[in-house]
Amino acid sequence: MSTKLIAPSILAADFANLQRDIEMVNKSEADWFHIDIMDGVFVPNISFGMPVLQAISKHAKKTIDVHLMIVEPDRYIKTFADLGSNILTVHYEACNHLHRTLQAIKAEGMQAGVALNPHTNINVLEDTINDIDLVCIMSVNPGFGGQSFIENTYNKVKQLKELILKKGASTKIEIDGGVTNKNAKKLADAGADVLVAGSYVFKSTNQIETIRDLNAIANS
Repeated sequence: MSTKLIAPSILAADFANLQRDIEMVNKSEADWFHIDIMDGVFVPNISFGMPVLQAISKHAKKTIDVHLMIVEPDRYIKTFADLGSNILTVHYEACNHLHRTLQAIKAEGMQAGVALNPHTNINVLEDTINDIDLVCIMSVNPGFGGQSFIENTYNKVKQLKELILKKGASTKIEIDGGVTNKNAKKLADAGADVLVAGSYVFKSTNQIETIRDLNAIANS
């Protein structure tokens, strides 16, 4: 069985001590940095801009997994590649020409991800799953950290896993939102490959230990 990956969400980090938190993730058993870019249009919140991502890239020693919660993501694909993104995830709901967007991301040397909002059905990816490196299933409504987990997520993970196997794709399944030690095992068992954890990691008293525990649970 493949190793499950842990991706702390930098949106939940302490922005006044960002370098410290990035170095913590570097030292921890986490696998990726998950970075949410929000524009205040696609979601009702604004997060990092390009200069912050550039600063993060300078210090991060692990895979940089960028999640664009923005309208018209195509306009910025090259910019995010230049800023050091390894994986670039766009929202299905924000792309009129998903296949073209995926090709454009890969042309810039990044892996291509697609995120689905809680109300979006898995079957919309039927025709593109073989072009997608990562599907990010939103297990909360996008835009704000610290929300509670949507229980229907387990079913979506199972449906997506079936689709990936049916099509012979090698797509990873990522879960974003409300991940804790309480649901990590069940998500991993359902077929999730990558667990994004924000508040659960950064609001804990010992972040390194929290990441280690989450990793152990997901891979048990």
